[in-house]
Amino acid sequence: MSLQDFATWLSETRLSMALTNSPAAFPAIESLHVIAIALVVGSIMIVDLRLVGLASRDRDPRDLIRAVLPVTWIAFVIAAITGGLLFTANPISYSANFYFLGKLILLVLAGLNMIGFHLFAHRHLDREGAVLPKLSGGASLLLWVVIVAFGRWIGFTLSQ
Repeated sequence: MSLQDFATWLSETRLSMALTNSPAAFPAIESLHVIAIALVVGSIMIVDLRLVGLASRDRDPRDLIRAVLPVTWIAFVIAAITGGLLFTANPISYSANFYFLGKLILLVLAGLNMIGFHLFAHRHLDREGAVLPKLSGGASLLLWVVIVAFGRWIGFTLSQ
């Protein structure tokens, strides 16, 4: 089944029709999505800025990660659920939108970067000037800035 086939099927579900026909559902879900994304990106940037050495230099990065990670995951789950609902409201248009598809690819890359950080770069946090944590933090910063930009452009380019 292609993405377009899935989008067509999804657009005919009760949930999709209810979200599409409700004047309040989409704006309410979108507002929750934006708040959740702000928490995800904000909490990730706190850690990333520490990893690249631009902020919180007096804090141990492991302690900072432990403090921030629960907020990040809770907000990410909310963002994923609300994002899925936003997609469900207009799946045909979203599935053909360059910025939406790009955002999904970038989210996968951010996830791979996070996995790489926890598998490899995390071990080097105690070494002063270690390159891997800085590279991972810098890549994460860049990815999340572009993810947010693509997310914003979805709304400007979505065909109705």
